[in-house]
Amino acid sequence: MYHLICLLLALLAWNAVGATAHDGLPAGLEKRIPLTTSRVVGSPETPLMLRARRAWPGLDFKHPLFLGRDAGSERFLVAEQAGRILAIPRDTSASTTNAFLELADHDCYSFHFHPGFATNRFFFVFANGPNKLQTNSAGVVLGGTNRFNRILRYTVTAEGRANPASEFEIIKWWSNGHNGGEMAFGLDGMLYITSGDGTSDSDGNNTGQDISDLNSGVLRLDIERPDAGKAFSIPKDNPFWDIPGARPELWAYGFRNPWRMTMDPADGAMLVGDIGQDLWEMIQLVKRGANFGWSVREGNHPFHAQRVPGPHPVTPPLIEHHHAEARSITGGIVYQGSKFAELRGAYIYGDYGTGKIWALKRKGSKVTWSREIADTPHAMLAFSEGHAGEIFYVDYAGQLYELERTPPATKKRPPFPKRLSESGLFARVKGHVVQPALIPYSVNSQLWSDGAHKERFIALPGEGKIEFSETGGWKFPEETVLVKSFALDLEAGNPKSRKWVETRFMLFEQNEWTGYSYRWNDAQTDAYLVEAKGADSDYKIKDARAPGGSRKQTWHFPSRAECMTCHSRAAQFVLGTTTLQMNREHDYGGVKANQLRTLAHIGAFSLKPDKDGVAKLPKPPEKMAGLPDPYDESADLDLRARSYLHANCAHCHVDAGGGNSAIELRWTTAKDKMRLIGVAPLHDKFGLADALLVAPGAPERSILMQRVLRVGQGGMPPLAKTLVDGPAVKMLGEWIRGVK
Repeated sequence: MYHLICLLLALLAWNAVGATAHDGLPAGLEKRIPLTTSRVVGSPETPLMLRARRAWPGLDFKHPLFLGRDAGSERFLVAEQAGRILAIPRDTSASTTNAFLELADHDCYSFHFHPGFATNRFFFVFANGPNKLQTNSAGVVLGGTNRFNRILRYTVTAEGRANPASEFEIIKWWSNGHNGGEMAFGLDGMLYITSGDGTSDSDGNNTGQDISDLNSGVLRLDIERPDAGKAFSIPKDNPFWDIPGARPELWAYGFRNPWRMTMDPADGAMLVGDIGQDLWEMIQLVKRGANFGWSVREGNHPFHAQRVPGPHPVTPPLIEHHHAEARSITGGIVYQGSKFAELRGAYIYGDYGTGKIWALKRKGSKVTWSREIADTPHAMLAFSEGHAGEIFYVDYAGQLYELERTPPATKKRPPFPKRLSESGLFARVKGHVVQPALIPYSVNSQLWSDGAHKERFIALPGEGKIEFSETGGWKFPEETVLVKSFALDLEAGNPKSRKWVETRFMLFEQNEWTGYSYRWNDAQTDAYLVEAKGADSDYKIKDARAPGGSRKQTWHFPSRAECMTCHSRAAQFVLGTTTLQMNREHDYGGVKANQLRTLAHIGAFSLKPDKDGVAKLPKPPEKMAGLPDPYDESADLDLRARSYLHANCAHCHVDAGGGNSAIELRWTTAKDKMRLIGVAPLHDKFGLADALLVAPGAPERSILMQRVLRVGQGGMPPLAKTLVDGPAVKMLGEWIRGVK
């Protein structure tokens, strides 16, 4: 009885200052105030020339990697990563596919038709798979790491399918990551093939400058005049015949992972997109005998400068992009169509990580014109030109897209705010006072941001509502702005020394999210829009633990492209506004209430009303999942570790998320499906003997620990991390020691 009386008194006291939801429990806000003051619309940049639209909207694929035209019909062919090649009609309204070829236990990276296909019916495939299939006693194929690149030739039947029985191997070489993956026939009739460094770390086999193997190179073969007993001959004008120990198949070398190659029909020049490592992405103009520097250099910049260079001077890239705007370059095509007359003869290429697409024109080895022509949310892996001058590309998530002209704006919009005080989201910038219409929120598991204090708000336009999802990302109305501000303690551990350094906006328009950063001035009276390429600022932090009693902390303001590498489509764009993150109590100015219950109470969700006309959540928040706080030592250690990985890693390390590790770190993934515990690393082992991603009971052999302990090269998260998260290191170490 005593406890019941206490509960009733507490509810009475709370109702005096707060609101009550339909179930009688506290709601942190009485009502929603419509937002009418926001001026965060449009973009500070001039609209780009082209935009993407779905091509073949009735078709979906499983991790498509390549798209090309069928040499024997009007069809197109799509290669899926797992080895299946499908034929699709030219008609983009089609909703059916036909099997063209299926490879057993091989990844399929690309395909090409022989220039003389009309008479010989030859079709070539770039595949990567095990050297020999291994099976157990039940006949089940066993996996392995001894994989090879294979160039395979098939004959296409009169019915328009590749005949599996006609498989003929042209060449094979070891490659277990960074496989390259492209072929092309030159104007000279030779077959050119790209090859990566064969590993998934920083050239762990030191092969980039080694011309005694076929990795990290472009190969050149003559398949029309093969040597006796072989599938090809080596052209006598290949460049490395006279170097002892060199592989004469090589035409050029020094590539990390040459992803997509094309020949310019105007002059036969070879253009290759070479995926970089830490900071740079390159487009290479490949010439006979050229050395592109990997891994002594990354583009124009030192990488492993202490390594022995190859016997040839380094050729600079045709063009390079910093990771502020590109993360994983995808080489493209030289456009020959007339649909976009100003692009005729231009090389069109893009970026898997940021979705950006560029065009360049060149004269010889000099770029004469270059510009960004489209910015998409897609993870593009190959381009193709259509019959009527269309520019298509494949999206790893499973769709095909076409570029079209961006239509003129239908209405005049106010200029994009260059200062926070112009945004209409702050009642007073000094003191960080937002408009009362903004809805404050907090999250269960925070992304590590160098120890910064954060405040978050949802700015819903007018009467717009959120489409609630218990398991997936929430869908927001157009012109929603998510606001997050960061502050640093200028004296470590002293909140009174706190200073605002950055406010970020995530704007949702035209069904896409875009990120913008504002840098606060020293007077703390306003913040100013950071330019698209991002910026850095240094702050002096008083810290008794640092030498001399102070330390410098660099704060990174992400570029617009960097924002979207974390806020990716695979991560459903917004990371904090999910049920897993927001199913928790929030302090609404002295009143604590569950955020989901509060948002439902004020009508922020578009929920179906029940028979009594009350719009309710599908079930009470208490019966929905929520992430535990990783730093709460009273919570279950295993769940805390999983929560930390979800918040800090899973936005990349999910299916099609961009992280080039095979791990799957979402909270909802079963532990035995994470590919994390007891699994050998594909990337850098950091010199550890018997290293595993997570070595049960042994943090000292666990690559996960090395990642969170490092800043810079090899550190995770890789973006905007200049300090190690000490409490997380301690927590993860304890977790690994307990893993069995």
